Amino acid sequence: MAVHVINEARRCLQCKKPLCRIKGCPVQTNVPEMIRLFLDGKINEAGAMLYDNNPMSVFCSLVCDHDAQCEGNCIQGRRGAPIQISSIEHYISETYLDKLVLTRKSYNGHNVAVIGAGPAGIVVAVKLAQEGYGVTIFERMQKIGGMLRYGIPDFRLPPSTIDRYAEKLLTLGIHIRPNTTIGGALSVDDLFRDGYEAIFIGTGAWRAKSLGIQGETLGNCHYAVNYLKNPDVYRLGDRVAVIGSGNSAMDVARTAIRKGSRYVTIYARRNGISASERELEYALMDGCEIQYAKGIHSVTPEGPMMYDRVFDEEQNLISEGEPYLIPADSTVIAASQAAKDKIVRSTTGIQLSEKGLVMVDENGMTGRDGVFSAGDVVLGPWNVVQVVKDAKHVAESMIYYLEERSANATTQEDTAPLGR
Repeated sequence: MAVHVINEARRCLQCKKPLCRIKGCPVQTNVPEMIRLFLDGKINEAGAMLYDNNPMSVFCSLVCDHDAQCEGNCIQGRRGAPIQISSIEHYISETYLDKLVLTRKSYNGHNVAVIGAGPAGIVVAVKLAQEGYGVTIFERMQKIGGMLRYGIPDFRLPPSTIDRYAEKLLTLGIHIRPNTTIGGALSVDDLFRDGYEAIFIGTGAWRAKSLGIQGETLGNCHYAVNYLKNPDVYRLGDRVAVIGSGNSAMDVARTAIRKGSRYVTIYARRNGISASERELEYALMDGCEIQYAKGIHSVTPEGPMMYDRVFDEEQNLISEGEPYLIPADSTVIAASQAAKDKIVRSTTGIQLSEKGLVMVDENGMTGRDGVFSAGDVVLGPWNVVQVVKDAKHVAESMIYYLEERSANATTQEDTAPLGR
């Protein structure tokens, strides 16, 4: 692995205007500088730079759509193979992770609550803690990670990596309350009552979207978001039909193969896929199959009822055929996910869009003063690096809000009339 990474790093042209960074990376990772430091034997400096810019570096190096981002914009790809930037970043960030020291300013006396310990919540917690704020994370699951832990298969992202990162949060003085749901016994109002001056909602998109078709309640029909949480408790059988063509569909298919299913077929509604081509290639290599232009009519105990969809050269839908049975032991629907609205229903001032996502302004603040939000709960299911970009922006907005709030409170104290 080390030899491969070094050889890849040596292929870097050190472009003055690196498209891998400018066009390819949503968080503007300085790829040429990372590679220069690495080749100069300064892997610690390279690692520190990566994590300072992107607290989720080790995770992004594994699960981002690199073909569409950094590697897809590498100039070497114009005349051959692009540099495997993801492999270089992963080697550096993984090697440096246990050495990572997250420093923080002295406690400033102000406290912030973070609801949800997925990528967005972790980024906000880290950034606020480093600025001296007291941070408590409220996580409804047993461990932190969100979709990183409960939505991405272990063979793509080892849980041990998340556990190692969790230790770094504790060194920052961040408190973590697992198995705690805000919107149940505790509410946003309770958090404000107990002295939290700003609240961040990063609860992700965990609610499976129903297709509204007959048979979705049958015992052999499941949702991808539920299956990926803990695939070991499912018995899908030999033949599995996966409905959808996104990365979650690929994850379900590849996981099912690893759990013993012998015939796994992915059904895409159109003549293309929404997942990355690399993930599809992996699925096919693992033994999965894919069929294009297939719609689902219903689910039966014997399998899904599918129908053919016909498109013209411009991919406009022309016609749809009659439903027919696809024999399958299980059908897994990987259509999409939406935000759970429990916290919204228990909090005044927070509104949802027509798609069921939390509505925020340009600074990430909801309709409730002091309550911010970012990540999948705002954007919908999205890739990790886009979530990091969004969360970094909102963290800056929260810091500005808290500083302004503190300054205004000080001014009011200074101008208050003296008591007798």
